[in-house]
Amino acid sequence: MARQQFHVVPAGNDWQVKHAGRVLISHSTKAPAIESGVAYAKANQPSELFIHRADGTIEDRRTYGDDPYPPAG
Repeated sequence: MARQQFHVVPAGNDWQVKHAGRVLISHSTKAPAIESGVAYAKANQPSELFIHRADGTIEDRRTYGDDPYPPAG
């Protein structure tokens, strides 16, 4: 099963949580946007959460459910 991908991204003066190109929620600061992103990702496992910096580059990547690391064996 493919992981669902969620992104916390800057949007003007706000921060948004996006999934499949759709905005799920907007916040005025990054911290609550990350909290919302974590909640969405945990509720929709297996999933990944990508947290972006203000310049759009990826700052952090988190996986939830069925994490392949550490590998078996």
